[in-house]
Amino acid sequence: MISRMSRWTLLVVCLLLPTFLGAQTLTSLLEGAMHNNNLLEAGRFDTLAKQQERASQKSTYYPTLDIGGYYQRFDVRSSFVPGDLYSAYAKLSLDLYDGGKRGALLKQKTKELQASKYTQKALQKNILLQVMQDFFHIKNLQASLQATHQAQKALGAQLKRVKQFYKAKLATKDDVDKLQAAFDTNEYTIESLKFQIFSIKTSLELETGMVIQELQEGSFVKPSRAEYEILESTQALKAQQESLKQIAQSLQSIYYPSLRVEDTYSLHGYGRTDPFHPKGPDKQNTLLLTLNMRLFDNASTLEKQKAVLLQAAALDEKIRYQTKNQELQHKLSVQRIVTSKAKLKSAKSALTSAKNAFDTIEKKYNAGVVDNVAYLDALTVLTKAKALYESARNDTEIAYGIYYFYSGENLLEYVK
Repeated sequence: MISRMSRWTLLVVCLLLPTFLGAQTLTSLLEGAMHNNNLLEAGRFDTLAKQQERASQKSTYYPTLDIGGYYQRFDVRSSFVPGDLYSAYAKLSLDLYDGGKRGALLKQKTKELQASKYTQKALQKNILLQVMQDFFHIKNLQASLQATHQAQKALGAQLKRVKQFYKAKLATKDDVDKLQAAFDTNEYTIESLKFQIFSIKTSLELETGMVIQELQEGSFVKPSRAEYEILESTQALKAQQESLKQIAQSLQSIYYPSLRVEDTYSLHGYGRTDPFHPKGPDKQNTLLLTLNMRLFDNASTLEKQKAVLLQAAALDEKIRYQTKNQELQHKLSVQRIVTSKAKLKSAKSALTSAKNAFDTIEKKYNAGVVDNVAYLDALTVLTKAKALYESARNDTEIAYGIYYFYSGENLLEYVK
């Protein structure tokens, strides 16, 4: 039998469960993106493909074994050649020396795999950054929407009040029209904000693979250092550059000798034989050693090698640019945090002043001391101050997120 405490616990869980299910945290959205994003899943398959390519290249160091057979028939038999010949064989082959081509290609595939892994991590961090920015952008819009709703509620009450005064000949038509215009404009703003929120939520659902209904508050751990690690996107370029250098090395191997050995064991059968068309050997083992070296190709391979090295040089310039850009963006992210904190402090002070001013003017307006123009101005200032304060809070968190991104960190590890 369930105890009274257990029944109360079960009841509370049942009441709160829908809320938990319908609300997403920043952490849950970032985790959702890591596990459900289609682009990340595609990147995982690309990495698996590179792993298979490397395994395939590694297998070239092993000998190959082929089996086969053939049937040959001569309608007009030549002397000492049987009319029918049956044969089955097994051939074992091994490249003894190839000028270093296989080794260079294996290193190239290894670097391609590294580049793919770095690219995957870079894509993941970029998607997490986008999810984080969308999250706080929605929070900004929701703050504006909430402030506008509050303003609309106040405007609706005042509009109703002035209409009653107008009926009693205590207010002019102009007073009613001004409040009506402000009310309708506010309604337009509300619908516009709703669409913006819906649009970004839709984009966020695509990135995370989650149905988003309500967002909880989110924030980051405040950093205690100002260092950074090279971004994975730059590391990927470095690996790609090394891959190109190995391709160039493999092309160079064509000018070195190659040595290959083949051992073929064959079983033969014969038909339509006679003394003038005798049988051949029933079995045969053939050892073949091949040496090959290219002496002239009109520098075709050399030109290909130069083209590949030029591509590597182009990547070197991109690496330098991205390294400098990350250094610059990291410095900016540190300053962005400082600026965001200052803006938050100002926005908080402005909100306090706007609240005090509106309370005073609202009392005067209700007492008929000031006109509706002063009231509307004070209400507009308060609405903007509320939205600005929430926006400053969220922008500060975005600043921290950008700082962690350009520090080469995983955002998910620093969410509170």
